[in-house]
Amino acid sequence: MLNEHAKLMKVFSSSGEITGRKKLQKMIYIAKKINLPFYEKYDFHFYGPYSEELTLRIEELCNLGFLNEMHEKKGGYFQYRYSLTEAGEEFLTNYELDMPPLKDCMEDLNSQSARFLELVSTVLFFDTLEKEEVKEKVFTLKRKQKYTEEEIEQAYAYIESIRTKVVQ
Repeated sequence: MLNEHAKLMKVFSSSGEITGRKKLQKMIYIAKKINLPFYEKYDFHFYGPYSEELTLRIEELCNLGFLNEMHEKKGGYFQYRYSLTEAGEEFLTNYELDMPPLKDCMEDLNSQSARFLELVSTVLFFDTLEKEEVKEKVFTLKRKQKYTEEEIEQAYAYIESIRTKVVQ
């Protein structure tokens, strides 16, 4: 019953604190797209791929006391920080979960900026298109972000490098 929840807890166990809801959404989406066993349904929204399912699971983990959600006022908005609680860590030690090693991949994803992960996840969302079409989508849909050709190339290179961190 809690298998998908436990997978998310394993992400926090592997990466430590994650700052930002957008970053968390993109980390899980990217992990899913590089064949890690995450099954949340994603749609394309203003900030790129977004999963209502993921949002609900995170809320449930917080309500169960397995995940700590801290929010702080940053200028005109709230920034959220998530970390596994002691109860969450204890639950994971007693829960059998068949997952590939996540630590290297999640630490790497967590070290990236939310802006860059938004670009990477957008590129992955349109991965069935040709590279030039993907660039056009990015320049159109993410106009306000002002991504450059160089950043898009960096996103493609990052996708290849993060795939190597997943041991299957």
